[in-house]
Amino acid sequence: MRERVRFEDLRVGFEIPSLSKVVTRQDVKAYADASGDQNPLHQSDEFARAVGFPGIIAHGMFTMAHLASCLVRWLGDPAALLRMRVQFRSAVLMGDTIVAGGRVRALDPVRRTATLEVWVAVEREGTTEYAIRRSEAEVRPG
Repeated sequence: MRERVRFEDLRVGFEIPSLSKVVTRQDVKAYADASGDQNPLHQSDEFARAVGFPGIIAHGMFTMAHLASCLVRWLGDPAALLRMRVQFRSAVLMGDTIVAGGRVRALDPVRRTATLEVWVAVEREGTTEYAIRRSEAEVRPG
């Protein structure tokens, strides 16, 4: 198991290591099957095009799960992720590379917790869009 992040090593402004993932149809199908969310927006290109997308899109919660994976990988302990609050801002398309990341916004030495500003970004045609933005997580590093 990876070494856990220590509270003492954190500073406001510290950037956590980012985590990238290329989104595939197989990933979205597996998420739909595991979650039970079989919405045609995530299954049918024809349906997705009829409502204004170029094809199927990933579930918002799929994108949030990628963010949670980024945080847990960094923390080294799933129990250290106390809570997340996210705003979904942009659709994630098949073939997109989503990049989850975050930065320490505040430290509470009494509770030994850190509040992080977190996001999931997508680069499209030279522009950064945010699938998740204006979001935060509370963590308790070891």
